[in-house]
Amino acid sequence: MSLLTDVITGHDPEIRNRPLDTVCRTATLEQLLVECSALDRFRRSSDNLYERVRALFFLYAIHRFHIPTHRSAASCALIPFTGYTHFLKRRFEEALDVFLAAQATTGPSAALSSALAAGYRSLGFQTLADQVRRSVRSVRGNQWMFRAAYPEDAALRIRPELLQRRADHLFPILREATPVRMDLSHSGWSDIFFLGMDFPEGARVLNVSIDLSVRGSGAPKPPVEAWFRVIDQPVLRLVSVDLQSSAELTSIAEVFDFARDYLGLLKAAVIASGIVPPGLEGATQPLTDVLTHLTGRPGHGIEIVSKVNDIPRGSRLAVSTSLLACLIALCMRATNQIRALTGGLCESDRRLVAGRAILGEWLGGSGGGWQDSGGVWPGIKLIHGVPAQEADPEFGISRGRLLPNHRILGPQEVSGNARRTAALPGAGSRRYGTGCGPHSGDGDGEISASFRE
Repeated sequence: MSLLTDVITGHDPEIRNRPLDTVCRTATLEQLLVECSALDRFRRSSDNLYERVRALFFLYAIHRFHIPTHRSAASCALIPFTGYTHFLKRRFEEALDVFLAAQATTGPSAALSSALAAGYRSLGFQTLADQVRRSVRSVRGNQWMFRAAYPEDAALRIRPELLQRRADHLFPILREATPVRMDLSHSGWSDIFFLGMDFPEGARVLNVSIDLSVRGSGAPKPPVEAWFRVIDQPVLRLVSVDLQSSAELTSIAEVFDFARDYLGLLKAAVIASGIVPPGLEGATQPLTDVLTHLTGRPGHGIEIVSKVNDIPRGSRLAVSTSLLACLIALCMRATNQIRALTGGLCESDRRLVAGRAILGEWLGGSGGGWQDSGGVWPGIKLIHGVPAQEADPEFGISRGRLLPNHRILGPQEVSGNARRTAALPGAGSRRYGTGCGPHSGDGDGEISASFRE
């Protein structure tokens, strides 16, 4: 067994936590290639998800940062076009086999190592994303989304309340409003699935759901909003007000094309909510059949609009995840997957929305963790990782499970004075005042919906 596979499988913290750079910095090119061969064999044979993914990221780092620094690997080489084609089609295993065969024939080179690094990194994230899909699919109420291979397989219908025209002949509008989350203690990125699945006991965070307002503009309110309505066109219309971007999608393939525009978050919500189920990925049919099946009316479609109010980028308030959860909850209400059309969410709904929000992040390629979904739960809460049990889909392949536990801290655990301190203007940012949400009685922000006929 190689030195690096010992690092991955070792139980001694001194070995298991050893940085990769301390091993590779002094290694010769031949030694690095031997380690790469051993790691590649190991990641193909291991049943442990964490070990497989860590081996893939080790291989990525060696080919990206260490092999190209050796003078003997600086020779020119061609990247095989067949492997490049496989890579573009996300067939990363096939691409790696082609690149490795080329390396065995022509010898190591910086060019081939760059291709191998890209392949190993992409395969690592794809492996994690596949497990996220399996974990989310195992939750009751999610299985059908992954079985739907044709538009007519979809089980969703728009609620009757949203199909009754108003006096102005327009359809009603459903609105969802969501707080953002503010960290009281950071989890140190231990909530990322890859890290949390190896050490769930260390994945812990305290955060609070907050409403915001720019100083002087009035009382705080939920800063993330989304709207849903039926329209008289057979298109899926997506609009981001704050990004000043919109699109009218007419084919299923466009929904899964996240690089096409700036609307990837809205597309991820459409998929994760089941409006266009994940099982339809790769389909080439027009959206007309899906929309007709969804609305029950030929020639009709839906419009989804999102807006983030006065929060700049880099705010550290998990705005994108809060918006994703808001959009998913909105779409689930509109299709009767959440029983209540208006008001707050019950605990089972929150867990379903949070799981699908994590799925949406991985579908969109951001690969987020679970603490950012804390805004789905009201108030101040402790979120912590949980070791995988026998009934969990992660059991046997990972020490930790995908979804954490959420414990809302009541007045007995967090006093009124502490809650008022958290809500003081400037507690979140100099620019903002923070405060209670208008939809909850205990003075803490909560995701909620309203319906305008």
